[in-house]
Amino acid sequence: MAEGSSKSIQIIKTDKAGPPVGPYSQGIKAGGFVFVAGEKGMDPVTKQIVPGGIEAETRRTLENIKAILGEAGSSMDLVVSTFVFMTDLAEFSRMNEIYAEYFKANPPGRTTVEVKSLPAGAHVEITVTALAT
Repeated sequence: MAEGSSKSIQIIKTDKAGPPVGPYSQGIKAGGFVFVAGEKGMDPVTKQIVPGGIEAETRRTLENIKAILGEAGSSMDLVVSTFVFMTDLAEFSRMNEIYAEYFKANPPGRTTVEVKSLPAGAHVEITVTALAT
């Protein structure tokens, strides 16, 4: 159902995060939550995956998520669940160091899995669910 009906959803879009690489929304605000689609380390200006390895990619991914949540009126402090997809779990500890910088107190529930590949040549993709405000 679209906004204006008794059960509304709000499409979240910001140019402060990398653009979607397919027919999906960066985020959806519905039912008291913000659902952020799988974000990658895509630079919002160049529209390319940032160079610099898994640390740089993870940081850009989380900055993209932060921007989308901000556009929705939410924040990283309100994230309740994350899913992390990585193309190489051998890089987990390096990704995790950056991830921990964004979720210092009361980190959300998290699932991390290794996948064969990700769109746009990304090495990490993160999707989150946060409380809406």
